[in-house]
Amino acid sequence: MNIKAYLKPQCGWSKGVRAILRKYSLPFEDCDIFNNPDMYTEMVRKSGQPLSPCVEIDGVMLADVSGEEVENYLLANSLVQPNPTRPEAPISTGCASPEEQARLSGEPIRFF
Repeated sequence: MNIKAYLKPQCGWSKGVRAILRKYSLPFEDCDIFNNPDMYTEMVRKSGQPLSPCVEIDGVMLADVSGEEVENYLLANSLVQPNPTRPEAPISTGCASPEEQARLSGEPIRFF
């Protein structure tokens, strides 16, 4: 399997994708879109959108996905077998800490 993952170094979503790929011992190219503008440009070109993480598996682009969604894709397409091992990190958590998410959840979004 050829896997190219377009990820940020410290993002919760990106950590979840890495955790799933490691859970199944899948080798993957970890493309840092935060520190490498060329990788970000490539991700946008291939996925057709600017949000991450994006994971390309054998030419199929999974755009703006969580680790949970990557795992579901792998299992649904019989690319891996079920594995009861717990991932090393939460697989469906954003970049903010749980405390930060709770604090922000009640605040209105201001555009100006």
